[in-house]
Amino acid sequence: MNLKHFKWDTFKQLLARSRYFLYKTKSKWTSKQTERAALLFELYPDSKRYSLTQELRSIFENKKDKIIGFAKLAKWHEKVNQSGFKSFDTISPTIMNHYQTILNYFDNRSTNASAESFNAKIKAFR
Repeated sequence: MNLKHFKWDTFKQLLARSRYFLYKTKSKWTSKQTERAALLFELYPDSKRYSLTQELRSIFENKKDKIIGFAKLAKWHEKVNQSGFKSFDTISPTIMNHYQTILNYFDNRSTNASAESFNAKIKAFR
């Protein structure tokens, strides 16, 4: 596959248009987005870190058992370490350092996001 297939796209346009579908899971991509993703991953190999991001997302969306969640997080952490992507150097250790608290999500599938949002509003009000 080459850029001629998307002859209306420059490299800059390819990157700009890819940003939106990379926020979605692969299962929600259109056929055009799937083609664009293949081209993007071919031209920019570092963009394959998308799969690591989606893998982390999948753990929290699809797993309901704490033990399985813990095992999947450990495997994900190992993949991140092997990948060498510097962009994961902050989040991976953070998850490992706070895994017990994070794993509580699997108990009732809720987060403290609403409390954090409320606290942010109070700080903004002050």
